[in-house]
Amino acid sequence: MSPTASSIIISSLATGTIITASSYHWLMAWVGLEINTLAIIPLISKKHHPRATEASTKYFLTQAAASALILFSSTMNAQQTGTWDITQLTTTQSNTLLSMALAMKLGLAPAHFWLPEVLQGSTMTTALIISTWQKLAPLSLLYMTANNLPTTLLLILGALSALVGGWGGLNQTQLRKIMAFSSIAHLGWITTISFLLTNIMTINLIIYIIMTTTMFSTLILSNLKTIKDTTTMSITSPAQTIMMAMALLSLGGLPPLSGFIPKWLILEELTNQNLIPMAFLMTMAALLSLFFYLRLMYTTTMTLAPNTTTSPHKWRFTQHKPTTLTSLTTPLTLLLLPATPMLT
Repeated sequence: MSPTASSIIISSLATGTIITASSYHWLMAWVGLEINTLAIIPLISKKHHPRATEASTKYFLTQAAASALILFSSTMNAQQTGTWDITQLTTTQSNTLLSMALAMKLGLAPAHFWLPEVLQGSTMTTALIISTWQKLAPLSLLYMTANNLPTTLLLILGALSALVGGWGGLNQTQLRKIMAFSSIAHLGWITTISFLLTNIMTINLIIYIIMTTTMFSTLILSNLKTIKDTTTMSITSPAQTIMMAMALLSLGGLPPLSGFIPKWLILEELTNQNLIPMAFLMTMAALLSLFFYLRLMYTTTMTLAPNTTTSPHKWRFTQHKPTTLTSLTTPLTLLLLPATPMLT
C-alpha cells in the first residue's frame, strides 16, 4: 500500500473515532462510525486472499447493520422526545436497540460471531487495530449513554461475553482467534461495570488496550501464528519469551500484574452493590480465560521443540528487535498495580 493511501486510511480512522467520541448529536456519531468502518476495510482486505476478502465482507455487513440499528434507535427517540442529543436517550425501545447495536459493534456475546473470523482473516497489525482502536468509538457511546441503558441487559451481555470469551478460547489453536475470544471476555467485564462506575470502566479499557497491544506486538515481532509456533520462541528470543509469559499472566488477571487492577476494582464494586451472584459468575468466567492463557504460557516457556539435524533451525533467521511500542507497553502491562490508588 502506498504511503499516501496509508496516511489517508490512518487519518480517516482517527477522524472517525474523534468525531464519534466528541459529538452530542446522533447523526454526527453515526457519521463517525461509518468513516471508521470504511477506513478499516481496505486494511483488512489489502492481502489479496479469499480469506481476507471474506473477513472484510463480514466486518462491513456486521458494522453496517449495527450502524443502521443505532440510526433507527436514535430516530425513534427523536420522534418521541424531539431531541437528537446522545445523553437524552430516554425511551425504552431506543435504549434496548442501542444496547444490541453496541453489542454488535463491540463483538459482545451473543453478537460476537464475526470477531474471531475477521481477526483470523486479517494481518496481525490489522487485528491489533480492530481489537483496540476500533473499540473506542462504540465504547465512547456506551460511556455517554450508560446511565440510560437497561442495567439487566448490560449485566446479561457482560456475563455472557465473559463466559463465551472463556469457553470459546479453550479449543482454539490460532493465536488471533484466541486473542479475539480474549477481547470478547475483557469487553464483557467493561460492559458489566459501565452503568455502575464509568471511571473504573475507563481504567479497564486503558489497561485492556495496553495489554492487548503488548501481546499483539510480541506476536508480530516473533512472527507467531499458532500455538505450535510458540514452542520455538524460547530458542529465538529468551527475553521476549519471558515478557510474553508475563503479559499472558497479566491478561489472565493474576496479581501482582497490571491485569489484576480492573478485575479487583470491578469485583469490589459489584460486591458493594450487592450483586454477589454476578461477581461470582464473573470470577468463574475469568478462570476459563486463565486456562488458555496458562496453556499458551506453558507452550511458550516450558516446552522445547524437537530439533533434528535435518530440521530447519529457526534461530538462523534474522530476528526483529523490540519496537518502541513494545518497550513502552510491556512495563505498563506488568507494573501498574502500585499505581492503583492514583488511577482510581
